[in-house]
Amino acid sequence: MPESTDQQTLINRLNSETAKISWLELQKHYAAGNVLGVAPGADLIKVAIALNQDNAAQIRTWLGDKAVFEIADQQAMQWYENQTILWALVIPPFVLVQEPST
Repeated sequence: MPESTDQQTLINRLNSETAKISWLELQKHYAAGNVLGVAPGADLIKVAIALNQDNAAQIRTWLGDKAVFEIADQQAMQWYENQTILWALVIPPFVLVQEPST
């Protein structure tokens, strides 16, 4: 298959695996250190693809500009207290989460 077809297949698969989930259901993953946040303006699918393809340079760039970030304890507590619903996508071993746009 051509690369563009493989890429589109991956995008379609990741889109189908993206779902809204309560932060309360992500507690065990957060406690294990496996949850990464994706900033509201960033593309959740593009981040997932970079992780899937082990694109370390791109991931470092996003970590540097906070497009991708570790969830701070304060943020986790706020989401817990508010029972926040987030977009989530599993890219083992990580769960990517993003606040829905309002």
